[in-house]
Amino acid sequence: MSGQSTVTTGVPTLVRGRAGAWMPFIVGAVLVVLMAILPLLNIEIPGILPGATYTPGTLALLSLCMVFAALALSYNLLLGTGGMLSFGHALYFGAGAYGLGLALQYLQVPLWPGILIALVGGLVIALFTGAISMRVSGIPFAMVTLAFAQAGSVLVRRNQQITGGEEGLRLPVAHVPDWLVGVINTRNLYWLTLVVLVVVYLVVLWVDRSRLGHLAQATRENELRVQILGLSPYRAKLVVFVVAALCASLAGIAYMLLQSGTQPSSVGADLTITVLVMVVLGGVGFRWGAIVGGVLYTLLDQRLTVLARADWIHALPDVLRIPLSEPLFLLGVLFILVVMFLPGGIAGTIDTWVRRRRGERTRSQLSQLGDADDAAVEAAEVRA
Repeated sequence: MSGQSTVTTGVPTLVRGRAGAWMPFIVGAVLVVLMAILPLLNIEIPGILPGATYTPGTLALLSLCMVFAALALSYNLLLGTGGMLSFGHALYFGAGAYGLGLALQYLQVPLWPGILIALVGGLVIALFTGAISMRVSGIPFAMVTLAFAQAGSVLVRRNQQITGGEEGLRLPVAHVPDWLVGVINTRNLYWLTLVVLVVVYLVVLWVDRSRLGHLAQATRENELRVQILGLSPYRAKLVVFVVAALCASLAGIAYMLLQSGTQPSSVGADLTITVLVMVVLGGVGFRWGAIVGGVLYTLLDQRLTVLARADWIHALPDVLRIPLSEPLFLLGVLFILVVMFLPGGIAGTIDTWVRRRRGERTRSQLSQLGDADDAAVEAAEVRA
């Protein structure tokens, strides 16, 4: 009697466990489909989106959100999986953007070979800078990556004849297919950035679940133990570094196509700090948290800039008008609040809450099972 109770209670639990394992993939697939059909719908969210979801302005904003979500995903692979705090990750984002523009302008190649050339360029830069940066760890590693990023920024700003200098580099649209050029084709650019985001997510997911990802996570926790086991933490960290850089380069390519150009700020350390804030806001170590952080930060950055120009803001006293008219001030306050009250970020807080609820539910089920078994034993004793 007791054995039957345990078996019959355990079968639904096993079924629910298998269903729960597939649930993230199902939810992700549904979200991708919804995002894909969003440009065909007429949905308005006042205060968040500038217009209906089929309008070019809204599609451009959502596309920018997906570009930075992909960049945040790549940085989360570096920081969350590999435990490497880098201040130069934007260098590879800029390598993708500038690499595509330079390949189209000076090599006169079509778009797709230009994308391949830009990715190969990002790979070479990542291998060179990563091989040197990996010789140290911790804060020295962060400082070395910062030095590389600053060097890249100087090269971009000083070589005006090649990179456009402070004015930036415009996309040579003559070598880009017509269906990716102009405001009228914003919908196509939206779908392209969605594909980039999905590709980056799948790459990050593959790394996290592969032997390489497990080795990188073990190195993050205890590098000495990995060395004692006869494994090579240097190689694992370098491969993760290069893969994260390639994902960032792909996001930079999407940014170049979306904005029809790029600026030196896409290479500097300021962008890396911004991406770090996105990852911390979403939750370090959570893939979906990086996406949420990238989207939320981009939306706030864009919409707070519009809010700062509102007439009612300018009518306020100086003590309120000055801080409210500075989007960076408001974003900084938000970041401080998240760090203080949500130390695990949005995803980390939700994950902790879900785990706590599951623990309570499991304890409740075990208690009910124990009560049922006790009742069965008592009934058997009465019949005996």
